[in-house]
This record gives sequence, structure tokens and C-alpha cells, in this order.
Amino acid sequence: MKTLTVSVVTPDGPVLEDSFEMVSCKAESGELGILPGHIPLVAPLTISAVRLKNGNDSKRLAVSGGFLEVRPEKVTILAQSAETPSDINVERAKEAKSRAEQRLQSKQDDIDFQRAELALKRAMNRLDIVG
Repeated sequence: MKTLTVSVVTPDGPVLEDSFEMVSCKAESGELGILPGHIPLVAPLTISAVRLKNGNDSKRLAVSGGFLEVRPEKVTILAQSAETPSDINVERAKEAKSRAEQRLQSKQDDIDFQRAELALKRAMNRLDIVG
């Protein structure tokens, strides 16, 4: 079966470089499924999971935005952050989720609701990745 070379890079350095049969991710325009031979594409990513499939084996990464570049035989993800399930501190993610929920329920005027919503999405994405 044909494969794609997938490279995931963050400002801290490379996170993953491997071959996969399929890449699924969520761009701002909607869900994308990429197979070998896909037309060239550049798309902004949302806070979501990236699913990488190779036969019956699959991997998931939590990404916090960034860009996806697709070429016929290569996919490059330039993410603000990308974490594998083993990199995620579950307790820390639960605490971040709780803090963000408290901020969103707060009636104070000095709360940055957009920032709290993004923090909540990142925490929920991390928790979703670890199961």
C-alpha cells in the first residue's frame, strides 16, 4: 500500500516523522482526510486531534492550531504545539480544564473569555487524546 511521509514540527522541534497510509485532521474549513496522491493544499488547523493510520495501527496527536501542508507524497504539520498521548500530563490537563470552566462561569468583567475558551478547548483535546 502507498504511504505518505508525515512530519509534525513545533517551535520546540520535530515531534514525529514517519510513514502513514492516511492522515485525518480538522482544518478551520472542516474535517480533512488525506491519502497518498492528494492534491497540494495548505490549510490552517484548529485545536483538535490528528489521526494517523497505518494498516490496523493508528496514532493520535493533540495539536493546538497551526498549518497543514499537503503534497502528493508528504504531509507537513507546523503546529503551535503537538503532543502524543504519552507526553500529556492528565492531572495538569484536568486542572487546566477546571480553571477554564471556572473563568467562563465567572461574572467578573476582567476575564478574557476568548482566552478561557481556547484554554478549555486545548485541555479537552488533551484529555480526549489520552482517552
